[in-house]
Amino acid sequence: FQDKETKQQVEQRDDLQTEISRRTQTLKSFLTSTRRSLHQIPELMYQENKTSRYIQGMLQEHDIPYSTGWGVNKNTHVFPGEGGHGIVADIGSGQPPCVLLRADIDALPIHEQPHTHNKNFASKHDGKMHACGHDGHATMLIGAALILKQMESQIKQHGTVRLMFQPAEEGGAGAKRMIEEGVLTNKPPVDVAFGMHLWPTLPSHTIASRPGALMAAGDRFTIEISGIGGHAAMPHKAIDPIVTASSIIMNLQTLVSRTISPFESAVCSISAINGGAAFNIIPEKVTLKGTIRAFQETTLLSLKEKLNRIVTNTATSHGCSVDNIIYSPDHYPPLINDTDLYRTFSSNVGALLSKERCVRQLEYPSMASEDFSFIGQHVPSTFFFLGQGSSDSFKSDYGLHHPKFTLDEDVLPLGVELHANLALRALKKLTKQ
Repeated sequence: FQDKETKQQVEQRDDLQTEISRRTQTLKSFLTSTRRSLHQIPELMYQENKTSRYIQGMLQEHDIPYSTGWGVNKNTHVFPGEGGHGIVADIGSGQPPCVLLRADIDALPIHEQPHTHNKNFASKHDGKMHACGHDGHATMLIGAALILKQMESQIKQHGTVRLMFQPAEEGGAGAKRMIEEGVLTNKPPVDVAFGMHLWPTLPSHTIASRPGALMAAGDRFTIEISGIGGHAAMPHKAIDPIVTASSIIMNLQTLVSRTISPFESAVCSISAINGGAAFNIIPEKVTLKGTIRAFQETTLLSLKEKLNRIVTNTATSHGCSVDNIIYSPDHYPPLINDTDLYRTFSSNVGALLSKERCVRQLEYPSMASEDFSFIGQHVPSTFFFLGQGSSDSFKSDYGLHHPKFTLDEDVLPLGVELHANLALRALKKLTKQ
């Protein structure tokens, strides 16, 4: 996929941008109301029934044909829910070339802490929250769907745009499930793919990305430790799994600092420890939970092997046993932006729309993980970060997964325009080839 035009030449070709922008402006109130409706019904991965039905209703209302049943949960022993709430819609000729636009739709197990700005449309599902912006992602792709449907006569001249509303991004590898089910290979097969994520550490209306590695490979783990319980006043008659767990946590701090090259980046974090229920009882069992991250998949696999060894040997030295070390059924690979696609096309399109008239090139990738990475393993792809952290009306820079995370809804039209411009311009380039 090559586009030899310079950024300046692309900027001069603004008729398409103007048309998309004009159509998007008419959707502003629709985008706000849609996002707020989705925000009130957050659902965890593989349980996105209401969310999926809401999106299907929007597509049906605007005569956009779609199929559902995508993203079936293959690991119900790990993740509750049958899944199958993903949606795929094709707009255009039904013939190649084909450009994929993707949005995720699941939420997180977080109790929302609403404030003045969003208390009227806060989560109605206690203990569940759209704290990662997926309600915004789905809204932006719905908006793009409406624009692209209005412009379908132009799309039919060049090929097909495929819209992918994906469940189970938050650890459930929903993208991988949909790929296995044929979202990239069903006729017409996908040629290139694009995705985006709202990013609260960037100023609103900016766009950022980088060629190559953008986000890390990642896996999650659960460690189950067993000792011998007893009275807290007589620890010599027990084998304390809490002390053992503490040693494991400290020893794992050497996993990165002493086993990974200083020229590589990696993370090992323990994020939960559960054990015991009373002040005077040494428990029998303790459970640790955490995550490992790296930018090379080989490094991630090496971290798993070394983590297993450290945990087992530390527990043994304390007289405890390790019942289980459980990893995700599918670790996430690193998210890699196709270098040629990014430098010759995607960054130029993003520059047309960013308020800075350029795509911020990130100096470093993020250690967060994202299952759009599975798509990038199969087709040339670009993933963007959309800045939303500087609203004029309220604090919009709370971090992702924070209980006070709040979306700057003024950014939603930017995401719609970016989706639509990428799709239409990519189809035209692919057709010329």
